Amino acid sequence: MEEGESRRSYWLPLLMLYLLYFIGTPVWAVVITGLWYIGLLHLEDGGHLDRYGVSRMLGIVLMVRTTRGQRFLERISSTRAFWRAFGEFSIWLCLLAMLGVVTLLILSAISTAMAPPEEYLPASDLLLIPGVTSFVPFWWPVLALIFALVIHEYSHGIQARAHGMKVRSFGLLLAGPIPIGAFAEPQTHEMVRAPRRERIRLYAAGPSINIIATYVALIVLSAAASGLVASNPGVYATGIIADEGAEEAGLLPYEIITHIDGAEVPGNNEFSEQMGVLSSGEEVVFTVVSHPDSNGDRSEREITVTLGDRYEYYVGLCGGDSDCVEETEGLLVEMGVENGDAFLGVSGLRSSSSSVDYYSSILSGEYAVSQSALGAAVTPLAMIGVPIQHDGQTMLLEERAMLEASGGAFASTLGTAGMLILFDFLFWLVWINFLLGFANLIPMVPFDGGHIVKDGVHSILSRLTSGIHPMRVELMAERISRMGNFLILFIVVLPIMLPRLV
Repeated sequence: MEEGESRRSYWLPLLMLYLLYFIGTPVWAVVITGLWYIGLLHLEDGGHLDRYGVSRMLGIVLMVRTTRGQRFLERISSTRAFWRAFGEFSIWLCLLAMLGVVTLLILSAISTAMAPPEEYLPASDLLLIPGVTSFVPFWWPVLALIFALVIHEYSHGIQARAHGMKVRSFGLLLAGPIPIGAFAEPQTHEMVRAPRRERIRLYAAGPSINIIATYVALIVLSAAASGLVASNPGVYATGIIADEGAEEAGLLPYEIITHIDGAEVPGNNEFSEQMGVLSSGEEVVFTVVSHPDSNGDRSEREITVTLGDRYEYYVGLCGGDSDCVEETEGLLVEMGVENGDAFLGVSGLRSSSSSVDYYSSILSGEYAVSQSALGAAVTPLAMIGVPIQHDGQTMLLEERAMLEASGGAFASTLGTAGMLILFDFLFWLVWINFLLGFANLIPMVPFDGGHIVKDGVHSILSRLTSGIHPMRVELMAERISRMGNFLILFIVVLPIMLPRLV
């Protein structure tokens, strides 16, 4: 028997290593993972893991247990009525979020099946591991991940105690120095005997606290963003169109336009107003702030731009195609663009504080409460793509260099560097909590969402089949849950594997 267990402990990690290599993981990462596995085996054989209450799972993952925090757990969970109510709220919050998760998974699978992308993320980027994934740096995401894991598992523990279940230990799951998960261990027999409604509350509490933490951190992020302003208020372009006025005048991407003919243009609205009174063919003087030099200093210069015709530019993109011209002219009329409208010849025009304005607008009072609430609700989803687009940064480095701390007491105390650090940490706190909370609601065991669905299905079947033997109901619930697991697994894996197979 021991020999068979030994084989299982070897073969599973070896299979995992092969799969990592098969899906495109760099050879160095596979080698390091293999060395980590060999090291764990050595420590396990020498009894070192048992000595410190550490065990292995899946061959290469460490389970580090601790009983610390039990006293605090007892104190905080003493208001049992409150935490039971929170558990009930968590169920409904998680069911709503789970519906969104399943919808996004199905849409992603359908989109991938209909049009497989030509390019796909490498295997190292699919794992979302700080310091390994190309668009996830190490320090801030790791700190945010530890915080998110602690509150997630502690929330499970609070629910367990609020319903009279003992918690044996807390712990982290480690792959090398990187935390990849956490756990709270209620007494197994108490979990099995507990009413299903109580177990569902326990499972739902973890993802719900991460979702709540997401939006609390987002509000604080909005406040921090309001403490950053443009050092040179104006607008900049991410692209310069060839053979148009801006290029001929020598304007460069990310140079800041601060004035038009001496009139200040601190943002997009003011810039549009000034350009709206100008016509094509006019010569206009733009005041431009250059890129920072090696010392971080910027210089100011004036350029004279001969404005083009916006209407003619867009019509000219059709290359003489009559159908395209007709359609474009119709769109331009709908947009209110006429012959003779001034055209600078740039693309991606933004305010120099645009990288933080999006977040600060949540609390700025610029929009109605309903609009701000809707914007805040979808902001974490929009934030997912930011590090991917910006090579692991929370904003473009060119945009980052345009910011400085505002004159407020708190911002002045921290300074520009401190405010940017605070912004980065809060950004990753929102990002990690959002992904952890919603990923755990994938309705598939071993995720919390899978356990919620499993117990939920059993409860529904028990009500619908009151005359059937409980063991038969249990068997039916297990089969439905198992079929659901395979279906969800297929939906999750399809967008990952299909581009690699096509």
